[in-house]
Amino acid sequence: MKRIWGLLFMIFLFSCDNDRGTRNPYLQEIGFRFDLNLSLPLYSPLTNTGNAVYVGANGVGTRGVFVINAGFDQFRAFEASCPNHPPNDCSTMELNGQTAVCPCEDYEYSLFTGQQLSRPDDGNRYYDMLEYRAVFNGGVVSVSN
Repeated sequence: MKRIWGLLFMIFLFSCDNDRGTRNPYLQEIGFRFDLNLSLPLYSPLTNTGNAVYVGANGVGTRGVFVINAGFDQFRAFEASCPNHPPNDCSTMELNGQTAVCPCEDYEYSLFTGQQLSRPDDGNRYYDMLEYRAVFNGGVVSVSN
């Protein structure tokens, strides 16, 4: 009986996997938490579906965060540093409606999905935006990593 339990324990131990997929080598995942009170004028655009804001406060992401109201009280938050090169002078993306645009290469990303919309077909590896956790509760969106 001990052998069966030992065998089951070994199978369980080796079946655990810590792989979270392919990690972006350009972006460091730092821990932070930031609350956006939607009753404040700066964040009030987020009360309407499809509207997005840029939060560039110190300590929020690497280069700030884009937050979008995806509808039905669901919010998405993404890193504002372009995911396809190391952070530099031009890597902070610019908000353009419901997309984010990297001024370095004009790469464009959807703020609804984080996916790169203008992915070159050159055989190189390209990354989508780094997503952060966004939770809506009582008129406040909490963004964290």
